[in-house]
Amino acid sequence: MDPTSYQQRRNEVEHYFDRTAFSAWARLTSDAPVSRIRATVRAGRERMRANMLDALGTDLQGRRILDAGCGAGAIAIELARRGADVLAVDLSRQFIELAKERAARVPSEGRILWVAGDMLDANFGHFDHVVAMDSLIHYEVVDMTRALERLAERTKLSLHVSFAPRTPILALMHAAGRCLPRADRAPSIVPLAGEMVLSLLSKKSGLQSCKLSLGERVNSGFYVSQLLNIEHLTVAYEPNGMSHA
Repeated sequence: MDPTSYQQRRNEVEHYFDRTAFSAWARLTSDAPVSRIRATVRAGRERMRANMLDALGTDLQGRRILDAGCGAGAIAIELARRGADVLAVDLSRQFIELAKERAARVPSEGRILWVAGDMLDANFGHFDHVVAMDSLIHYEVVDMTRALERLAERTKLSLHVSFAPRTPILALMHAAGRCLPRADRAPSIVPLAGEMVLSLLSKKSGLQSCKLSLGERVNSGFYVSQLLNIEHLTVAYEPNGMSHA
């Protein structure tokens, strides 16, 4: 990973969500009416979120999970409802405050620690699972795969990540999106070829003992996203919490 390129892109993403587009994304992640274009994005995101949650199961008692790039908190809230101990991290302080407000309305068996910061911060410790929904779609493949390696080094069981797949249709959709009114524009993303992502990850020293696989690709209007699963194969799970930091 090039620290300079990662940090520069990270700052751009933080600025976009915290200052430029917070209101639009807060509305998108709520039940409020939205345009037809944004409705397709909302539906696609709901489908991808369900896929990630299905991969983790319904009983998460005793599991420590990182929601990397938690946004408005929908995944973190559901993980806690299933009994997990969740660290929910996002670059946007405004999203963290919004997520806290929404979480306060939902009964939960687990707990959530909300933090405005960088998902790669090693001070957050170790986890049983990591979920990162559309959190790395803004980064070039070198930075994206290195970020996943760093996360995997501190994860005991599995990571579930979504990225924007490189397809001709997606390229056309993003070209068309640049012609739309500003309120309907998607944030800048970097489409990646799934096989290239798998190939680069398989060469990472920190992922040699992992099973890498592509999950469902969600196509919903202007939302196209691919699920990536990274599963550790050599560590047996101990339900006594030893994986915690």
